[in-house]
Amino acid sequence: MRRKGFDQYCGLARALELIGERWALLIIRELLAHPGRYTDLLDELPGIPTNVLSTRLKELEEAGIVERRIAPAPQRGVVYVLTKAGEGLEAAVVTLALWGNGQLGEYQTGDRVPPSSLAMALRATFNRDTARGLTASWEIRAAGAVLHAVITDGHLTSGTGPAPTEPDLVVTVPGDAVPPYREIMRAIKCGEVELSGPPSLLDTFARVFTPRAI
Repeated sequence: MRRKGFDQYCGLARALELIGERWALLIIRELLAHPGRYTDLLDELPGIPTNVLSTRLKELEEAGIVERRIAPAPQRGVVYVLTKAGEGLEAAVVTLALWGNGQLGEYQTGDRVPPSSLAMALRATFNRDTARGLTASWEIRAAGAVLHAVITDGHLTSGTGPAPTEPDLVVTVPGDAVPPYREIMRAIKCGEVELSGPPSLLDTFARVFTPRAI
């Protein structure tokens, strides 16, 4: 059942009416990282009941936060994407994630790290001043997860999946499980990664993406 309104003329109350239901923000996190099909979202959100996913997507569509589009070739079917209003939630999602990182405790072997959370971490740690005027692209691979970070004249585009064009540097992080962002950055700074491309771009990456409470 749809949550009743709070009967308050308040932006926070209205936001909670629209995106405060269980799983809604995690669906938005996934779509911030990459448009996805219904089956993609089921795979990326283990534990979400199919009826809940269907309901949340319908609610988010009705709220003008998510819309359906025909997938471009060679894919088939429908993909869910964020509208402009949905994309406007990025700063709030990143801020909540940064706050939540302080409540996580220590990483334990076996903990699942969603690739979409790594994409959000890239955006959270992006140093615009350091990247001013820079054009470069990276693809990060870790235990089956693939991320991309593309900087064009100082502007960042990042998400899950391969880079839209051939990346300047491919960075492969060793291990059998997707590690937390801070572990990826530690491996990069310590040189404990495999590279395909100019090694100097690894140092550039470490400078441009500066972890803070991730």
